[in-house]
Amino acid sequence: MEFTTKFAELVSRVERGIDRELPRADTNPARLHEAMRYAMQAGGKRLRPVLVLAAARLFDLDERIDPTPAAVAVECIHTYSLIHDDLPCMDDDDLRRGRPTCHRAFDEATALLAGDALLTHAFSLVSGAYAPNPPLAVALCAELADAAGSRNLIGGQMLDLLGERSTDVTDEMLHSIHAGKTAAMIRAPLVMGALIGGATPAAIAILRSAGSSLGMAFQIVDDILDATGDAATLGKTPGKDARAGKATFATLHGLNASRRMAEEQSAAAARALRSLEGDTSFLVELVQSLTTRTR
Repeated sequence: MEFTTKFAELVSRVERGIDRELPRADTNPARLHEAMRYAMQAGGKRLRPVLVLAAARLFDLDERIDPTPAAVAVECIHTYSLIHDDLPCMDDDDLRRGRPTCHRAFDEATALLAGDALLTHAFSLVSGAYAPNPPLAVALCAELADAAGSRNLIGGQMLDLLGERSTDVTDEMLHSIHAGKTAAMIRAPLVMGALIGGATPAAIAILRSAGSSLGMAFQIVDDILDATGDAATLGKTPGKDARAGKATFATLHGLNASRRMAEEQSAAAARALRSLEGDTSFLVELVQSLTTRTR
């Protein structure tokens, strides 16, 4: 219960931060800001912002610097990427987090702009909230920009689209896709939280490694659930990757081998976290819970 209670506490903090840090829905132009809030307040796991808060707390128990704006910024980036991924020109999906995708609830152009606005708002948040500490603000912006940029998140999506047109996607190519598309945006929150908490370079390096392993485990489990889950449980349309001809860990390796790979990556992340000083029990339990999740 302690883990569940702590996770719920951090998620609640994230939700309050989202409400506080986003422009009000009636801000002109209202339709744009309604769409931004619609996408951001649709729930979800809140994994990435929780990682920011948990990593910051690991190194700065007194929270001399508030990690919440950075946590919200990370969720802005994640949500913008989901909005754009769901567009007709990308994955063309109708369901996200158990309700109509942003372009279905509003329209395609509004969804595109809402994603753009969330992307830029993320950097406005980080640069503004941490301006009193310029080196920290620069480091946070650099970390987030690298994770979200053409060599990682956006590049991974490009490789994913190219993979749809290929009949011979290799394991190496699949890892490259998800090292950018998924793992980078799980690694960055851990590093950003550690930067806010004042962690040493050695500790940050360990968190980078843990985040990369956790991100790959998360994606493998996602692929398994896409192949075995249902819309009511997942909150999104299952089986779309297979129907689109996309290579996934499940299609490339099979379900049993994929489960073993997820367990191996999860174990690697947990080992890295346990090597850090301080109480890492929450983060280790979080890693383990993600491997056994059903949605």
